[in-house]
Amino acid sequence: MGNSLNEARAALKAVFGYDDFRSGQAEVLSAVLAGQDVLAVMPTGSGKSLCYQLPAVLQGGLTLVVSPLIALMRDQVQQMSALGVEAATLNSTNDGDEARSVLRRIEDGSLRLLFVSPERLAAGSLVSRLARTGVRRLAVDEAHCVSQWGHDFRPEYRQIAQAREALGGVHTIALTATADRTTRADIASALFPSEPKIVVQSFDRPNLELNFAPKERPRSQIEEVVQRHSGRSGIVYTASREKAERTAEALSKKGVRALPYHARLDQYVRSRHQDVFLQEDGVVIVATIAFGMGINKPDVRFVVHADMPGGIESYYQEVGRAGRDGLPAEALTLYGVDDMALRRRQIDGRDFDEARRKAEHRRLSAMIDLCESATCRRQALLAYFGEESGPCGRCDLCAGHAVLEDATVEAQKVLSAAVRTGERFGAGHLADVLRGDNTEAVGRFGHDALKTFGVGRDRSRRAWMARVRQLFAAGALEEASTEHGGFRLTERGVRVLRGQEEIALRNVPERPAGGRRSRSQPAEAMDGVSAVLFEKLRSLRLALAREEDVPAYVVFPDRTLIELAQARPKTAEAMRKVQGVGEAKLARYGSVFLQAIIEADEL
Repeated sequence: MGNSLNEARAALKAVFGYDDFRSGQAEVLSAVLAGQDVLAVMPTGSGKSLCYQLPAVLQGGLTLVVSPLIALMRDQVQQMSALGVEAATLNSTNDGDEARSVLRRIEDGSLRLLFVSPERLAAGSLVSRLARTGVRRLAVDEAHCVSQWGHDFRPEYRQIAQAREALGGVHTIALTATADRTTRADIASALFPSEPKIVVQSFDRPNLELNFAPKERPRSQIEEVVQRHSGRSGIVYTASREKAERTAEALSKKGVRALPYHARLDQYVRSRHQDVFLQEDGVVIVATIAFGMGINKPDVRFVVHADMPGGIESYYQEVGRAGRDGLPAEALTLYGVDDMALRRRQIDGRDFDEARRKAEHRRLSAMIDLCESATCRRQALLAYFGEESGPCGRCDLCAGHAVLEDATVEAQKVLSAAVRTGERFGAGHLADVLRGDNTEAVGRFGHDALKTFGVGRDRSRRAWMARVRQLFAAGALEEASTEHGGFRLTERGVRVLRGQEEIALRNVPERPAGGRRSRSQPAEAMDGVSAVLFEKLRSLRLALAREEDVPAYVVFPDRTLIELAQARPKTAEAMRKVQGVGEAKLARYGSVFLQAIIEADEL
């Protein structure tokens, strides 16, 4: 007999300190508590983990959680332990004593949550032991990793179904933030013997401000975002390890605490950098995509892509690491024609069958379309996942009122310049020819004698380079040579040049938009006295976290500190009413935070 949602709600408050469920959680929890197999697709930051954590607390027994990263397992164990829930992980970093202690807790039945990697599960011996002691529930986190059609396929995930059967066909819940219809079907068939209950929640993250910009002064563009969120945590994603190192170094020279993270770093250094980012405030991690799957730091205030992601699924997963606490956060994606060409080369260079190659090109085209869209970013992003919405009014396009315009004549000028220069030159050279700029290269190749020389004097170099990028994105131009670059016309480009097809592109302003002020940050939304107290509570939290060697948010997340600073409770009973203050945390930290609040009010 399953537990009622009322019982679950009471446990939610007592253990986790929250009054009610977030959107989507109640539907998933009802099915899980009733013993149904569930595949839940929920947006990042929506509280997916609670959908197996709360049943483990409420129904007892052991919940086995398959998770792809050691850092994520460690993070969840720390959070559960701080809440008074028995949790542990078995992974390659355990020493002999730790592993034996975990196994003893499995045997004596005291453990509620055990986190393991898919590789550890596939080894066999652990499954045999767990089959003897009994497992109440299997939870598969980041379940899109099981699908060959997903953006982050991991072959070890395909073996989870065998482990499930070896455990007696145990009740299973699979969770992911990114899975289109094809990927969902693949996950369901790979993990479940029969159709599970599938719950798909809205992909919308209204607290995320989505911004895109062409790469024009990339280092300055990144620095502007970091400075706008000074003293706050953020992630900068780069396409290469070398760029991660260079960008972290450049930010450090500007006084930012920026740390690189990529696969070539020494394992100790990589783990240390991740721990510092997780445990402390105001750290910026500059990383390749090797960083971040399942990172559950709730107070990341911005994510910057220094290079265009390869697909919308990975973009959504990565920007979703910002604002998991529901407070305002910013995402900026920088993109250029070089990114688009590189991503296409990567797909064509992989050992894919034809169906997979076409699917990857469709994914890339959708990402390029999102970059060059003239409609609301959020509207376009949600439409990719099959969800309708109106304009958000907050993204860069809504704020800048971008529109599509008939660009056939300008396109013909660009395409003509490409043909007349021999279909082997890049955007900068084509822009110089169109502008009539007598550069050294233009003179050397005699391009100042072409009919197209100077036909675009009315537009800036920046605007013409943007048109080249847009025509490449629209499939009217393609890379002339993987070795030397440059552009040549595609079949579509020939049709546009001959006047057989019109083309509409987003309007290109003559000047780049000025730096936009992001929506107010958490502390800025408070009155002066509350903001001062918030910073004092942050310092106290950091000291406690360092003392206990846990991430700062394990003590309390920013959202709880903000409410404490605004409500200023003076008693344990009053503090109990604050979101995020459960019984275990009240007992552990209540007196020291209450003392800090009382002292602040006496000043």
